[in-house]
Amino acid sequence: MKKSVTFRNKSWDVAADLHLPADFDPARKYRALVVAHPISSCKEQTAGIYAARLVEAGFVALAFDASTQGASGGDGKYLEEPATRVEDFRCAVDYLVTLDFVDEDRIGVLGICGGGGYAVNAAMTERRFKAVATVVGANYGRVMREADLSPDAAITALEGIGRQRTAEARGGAVAITNYCPPSRSALEAAGITDIDVVEAVDYYTTPRGQHPGSTNQLKITSTGAAFGWDAFHLAEKLLTQPLQIIIGGGRPGAFGSFRDGYELFAKARSETKNLFIVPGATHYDLYDQPAFVGPAAEKLIAFYTTNL
Repeated sequence: MKKSVTFRNKSWDVAADLHLPADFDPARKYRALVVAHPISSCKEQTAGIYAARLVEAGFVALAFDASTQGASGGDGKYLEEPATRVEDFRCAVDYLVTLDFVDEDRIGVLGICGGGGYAVNAAMTERRFKAVATVVGANYGRVMREADLSPDAAITALEGIGRQRTAEARGGAVAITNYCPPSRSALEAAGITDIDVVEAVDYYTTPRGQHPGSTNQLKITSTGAAFGWDAFHLAEKLLTQPLQIIIGGGRPGAFGSFRDGYELFAKARSETKNLFIVPGATHYDLYDQPAFVGPAAEKLIAFYTTNL
């Protein structure tokens, strides 16, 4: 059972799906989870898949569209700003604690891909999250800084962003780009063979995973703040909640979730933490492929059942 809801972040509405168990009883108190979608995604894609699996196990799950993305409002459109993304999580908890059927002392968070990095960062200062999990969690700041892996990739990109901001300040057109190539033919024309990018195109631009709420559009100047941001900064001091990290054991790609999983595991202060590797799974296999989502969901259910 799923219902469309909204909650507030500053002056705008954040769109969300509230997933409820089939035998939902408003007189009960439920363990609840905030579920965050990957960068460039929306609540109806892989976040909705995991939310539905968790609800089958008796949890309440709130999957939301990031501010300025999907069906959510915001100050602008197609922005990827870490501070705003992290604030969405706090506002999601604000919403959940107003629901009589949610146990405010048993709220957890799950983030997928870039949503995993944001979830970890939010949990460090949002102590109402009592358990934290990531599926192929990626550190967006690191991804932006590394770019094409050339020594000055970040500096070159930041100088370009500065020039674009100047152009827009003087009345020029707003620059919008794509998160990934918009089609298989564009991918082939660009000569890109990295497995994460290839599978991103397959997931986001074909019937496999495409959704109107996931537009593959990004305002270029909104990315500047990410270069100085690190999803795992201070995890060794502030991330103390039980932590479940899930990554794929298949071929690693450019998004770096495989090594980010190991880095987070080593860095987190959490006394209870586990790194689970799904054999043979690539980054995008863990978005929607039943053979790989199944073991990941089982691990998450066991983790949240024990720690919430």
